[in-house]
Order: sequence, then C-alpha cells, then structure tokens
Amino acid sequence: MHNSPMHDAAPGLDPVAPADGSAPDAPRTPRYRPVLSFVQRSSRLKDRQQRTWDALAPLYVIEPPRVDAKTSVQPDFRFDPEVAFGRSAPLVVEIGSGQGEAVAHAAEQHPETNFLAVEVYTAGVAQTLQRIRQRELTNIRIVQANAVEVLTTMLPADSVDELWLFFPDPWHKAKHTKRRLVTPAFMDLPARVLRPGGVWRLATDWADYARQMREVIGADERFTADLHAPRFDGRVLTSFERKGLAKDREIADITAVLTAD
Repeated sequence: MHNSPMHDAAPGLDPVAPADGSAPDAPRTPRYRPVLSFVQRSSRLKDRQQRTWDALAPLYVIEPPRVDAKTSVQPDFRFDPEVAFGRSAPLVVEIGSGQGEAVAHAAEQHPETNFLAVEVYTAGVAQTLQRIRQRELTNIRIVQANAVEVLTTMLPADSVDELWLFFPDPWHKAKHTKRRLVTPAFMDLPARVLRPGGVWRLATDWADYARQMREVIGADERFTADLHAPRFDGRVLTSFERKGLAKDREIADITAVLTAD
C-alpha cells in the first residue's frame, strides 16, 4: 500500500504567525517542520464507514493527545500494550497498514499475538475496523498517526517483537526521493522500538527503493539482514500487490534482525 505522497513539507524553519493577531510583518516565532512521507487526504467517510467508525473506534482506535496536526502525537504520550490489549503478548507493529488486509489476516491467524496498525488515512482506518468486525477480531489496535512520531516517542523502547513496513510510498520522482522513509536517519527508530532479536520485515515493488533499502539496512551494523529474503509467509497477497505484479514489478522482501548488545 503505497502511502500516498505528502504535501510539500520541506525541512527547516517554517515561520508561524503569532496567535495574537499582530501584523504580518511583526516578529514571528519559527518552528521546525520535518519532511513527511505522506500527503493529506480528505477524511470524509461513506455512511457505512462512519457507522462502523462510530461503533468500533472507541474500542479499537488509540487516540493519543495531539500537538497540532491530527496525525501528530504529543511527545510525552506512551503507548502501554498491556493496558491497550488487556494482556501481555508479543507485539507486532505494521507501519502504513492501508486498508488493513495484512494486519487483519495476521491477527486472525495468530490470536495469541497483539497487533498495532499505524495508518494516517481515515478511510484506511475505517476499512480496518470493518475487517475487525467481519472477522470478530480482538487483538488489533489502530493508531492514526505519523509513523515517525509513533516510533520516536509513542512506543516504549524495546517493546516490539516484529515491525512491518510493506510497500511504503516509493517517491519515484528524483525530486521527491528525500521523502522516502527508509534512510540512514530513520534507522535509529526501528533499532529503538524492537526488542533485541526483534525482526523488521520490509517489502517493496519499486526496484530503486529496494536498492536503497538494501544499501541503508545492509550498512547498519545493529542489524543482521537478509537483503534478498524469501517472501514472508505471513504477508497476505493484497490488492495493491496484485496490481504491482500485473505490471510485472518484482517484489523485493528484506528481513533485518536487531542484534543483541
């Protein structure tokens, strides 16, 4: 599920007008706006989706305190898996869960495991809730939030058994490749949240992004990586992947294990 492109957020100082309504040429307080790996989309839901949301979101959607954007997470908020799921169990986190096909399939196959789906788009969250209802699942929670903030502060360190990143947006235009998620600067985040011996699974159907992933992950000594891994059996064939295969794109799977200190 390619996380769709983001609006043109550039790194650096973004002047923000003061809240007191002073003139535009008055001194302004700068803030940093990071490059983001997704675009904003309409959050309007169809009637059926809205009904599902109203019924199930209070049970399955984690609602962290926000900073400014609706996908932001207050830095002091910590996700407590035992409280959220009502039990202690292995935790799998999927970044960019899209319509919920992969996470719902996995949750149904592994009721003994807890799954946290991270998705920015409201329609994707609603569709995942529908899958939860259809399959009567109890071991999924969803957070509508920027993955970088989830990995940086929301998830406790050493709390994740598996981290999944399947088909992130490849940002195939040269001027946009800086928005790709898997970069050297990103590597501290999976290393932070995974337990020693935890597994990071990735897949992409974009050859240039596969090359970049292999270079970045292969160069990080904290991980033991299979850069040409066989297809992960637990990754269900999604509608998105079928489209890639129909275009004769080769699917690249990568598995990286966080080594113990």
